[in-house]
Amino acid sequence: MILVLRALGVGDLATAVPALRGLRAGFPGRELVLAAPAWLAPLAELVGAVDRVLPTDGLDRLAWPGPPPGLAVNLHGRGPQSHRALAATRPGRLLAYRNADAGHSDGPAWDDDEHEVDRWCRLLHGYGLPADPADLALRRPPVAEVPAGATVLHPGSKIPAKRWPAGRFAALARTLAGHGHRVVLTGSADERALAERVAADAGLPPAAVLAGRTGLAELAALVADARLVVSGDTGVAHLATGYGTASVVLFGPVPAKQWGPPPDRPRHRALGTTPGVVTGPGWADPGGPASHPTLAAIGVDEVLAAAAEAERAVRVSGAVAA
Repeated sequence: MILVLRALGVGDLATAVPALRGLRAGFPGRELVLAAPAWLAPLAELVGAVDRVLPTDGLDRLAWPGPPPGLAVNLHGRGPQSHRALAATRPGRLLAYRNADAGHSDGPAWDDDEHEVDRWCRLLHGYGLPADPADLALRRPPVAEVPAGATVLHPGSKIPAKRWPAGRFAALARTLAGHGHRVVLTGSADERALAERVAADAGLPPAAVLAGRTGLAELAALVADARLVVSGDTGVAHLATGYGTASVVLFGPVPAKQWGPPPDRPRHRALGTTPGVVTGPGWADPGGPASHPTLAAIGVDEVLAAAAEAERAVRVSGAVAA
């Protein structure tokens, strides 16, 4: 049995898809258990490599119920906390980045500047296992009662510094609707008020606000069949990449070279890619500073131009994800 730790969010799981599939290819006869939050189970099913999810909401809550796994794989972080959490399950072998503080001298060295997809593929490569960084496509979700062909705007983020100003999302929504797009606004239940404010300012009907009304499976189905997705650096952007849906991703404190869509896929556009770091403690806290300066510098016209380019790439490439 293989125990894989990735107890994070939607984008984190989506960027680990190539590594998870590499583990499946390397160990085709073993059960692969993913330690991740229970609410991610619908997305884990769409990866096509995970047999079951072990509900895990934090490194101090990894409770392995069975005999020691034959193999444990740290796709969560550099350690030492994540290394120790997996080591506590007494695995036959631990695959992880080298970390002296955790007493793990095996594995490759960590690279702070590496793209998140490449990072976990390189870890597997260091142990002689396959992993293709381009293997990001997600399985189609089950049929869901969500609008097909909608333009999805996702104005929220749990980190305020990663939010594009709400007024610009409203201006973007108003312009796209005027150009014939069926605009819907997504987000968590906590972001519903933000989505409602954007919709009201854009002149959209209340029914356009889907924030807090879709589960993860429904959100995946919505993105899979969407015309266009515009969001900050958050999980919805990675779903768009996984489904080859035209997208524009707005970056601020974290540069696109670390979390952005593959640069060789023209239907996915990244803006605000100037490397920037929010200085000072607490920038990533829910109550931290709003809109990083790089985000605040992105204008509505720039997003509209990028959206037109992304949609044009879809028309050129047809049904093949690019």
